[in-house]
Amino acid sequence: MILLPHVPWLVIVLAVVLLGDAVLSLRPPTFMQRCLDGVGFPRQWWWVLVVVKVTAAIGLIVGLWVPGVAAAANVGALAYFGCAAAAHIRARFTGKEFWVNCMGMLLLAPIVLVVGLV
Repeated sequence: MILLPHVPWLVIVLAVVLLGDAVLSLRPPTFMQRCLDGVGFPRQWWWVLVVVKVTAAIGLIVGLWVPGVAAAANVGALAYFGCAAAAHIRARFTGKEFWVNCMGMLLLAPIVLVVGLV
């Protein structure tokens, strides 16, 4: 059973990255807009992405003290970015934005899960 992070600083790094991503999502820069438009994600739902990212970041931070919460938040972030990758592949939108943004996070989340929590 996963209780508390073994490598807390790694969990904090993921939380900070997610918070930064959430802040950027408030007023998405051009590359993020291209990404969301490229997969056909409706603009009226962009706010949901901010909520998901902030919730995951909060869960990671709370999970430094509350057993199991960081692992659950990390799995949630992994699922979120997995779905984002699937949306990119389905839409055949696999340019630079896909590799840098989506796959970068899809690489970071499982590393944090395996190294920091398991």
